[in-house]
Amino acid sequence: MGGKFISLEGGEGSGKTTAIHCIRQWLDARNIPYIITREPGGTPLAEEIRQLILSPRDETVNNTTELLLVFAARAQHLAEKIQPALEKGTWVISDRFLDSSYVYQGKARGGDTEILNQLADWVVGDSKPDATLVLDVPVELGQERVVQRQHQDRLDKESLAFHQKVRDGFLERAQAEPGRVKVIDASLSLDLVQQQIEHQLSQLYSTWSGNV
Repeated sequence: MGGKFISLEGGEGSGKTTAIHCIRQWLDARNIPYIITREPGGTPLAEEIRQLILSPRDETVNNTTELLLVFAARAQHLAEKIQPALEKGTWVISDRFLDSSYVYQGKARGGDTEILNQLADWVVGDSKPDATLVLDVPVELGQERVVQRQHQDRLDKESLAFHQKVRDGFLERAQAEPGRVKVIDASLSLDLVQQQIEHQLSQLYSTWSGNV
């Protein structure tokens, strides 16, 4: 039985780092083997590509360039880290994955959905996450959190309109695939956010533990 693949999504300042800490504690308590990774990134080469994508620069980054860089990093990430871990029965927790491409490069950048579908079929294929948790917060709250960060990347500095499109895009992904994509109200207290996450983990665990 392979491991379970969980991706965490959400706009800037949505609380994914806190959610990962919660998931880590939950998995540790059950002695479930896991790895924590992220996109873009996850392997040495993919992390180099991440720096190309996110570093602030004077030159305007072409939308097609950004899209192809993201999928190049994803191809390396899947081949070298995600798929080998899942095959060993290790759970994979990824801070962002495919849905971010549909939202950032698609919805927010106005990218061609058909091209995104072709890239997703080619690079990801059947390797979609078993569950995707979308940490949802109002844009204004997310931006308040981002301002407190010591370092802000190129996406952090996008306009409020851009970030609203990002939020809308993730909610649309949840409506389109309700079986896989679950919305977590991350504007609530930490305890209530944790309860929502643990509920989704328990649902996933119940389908896995009986087959281990």
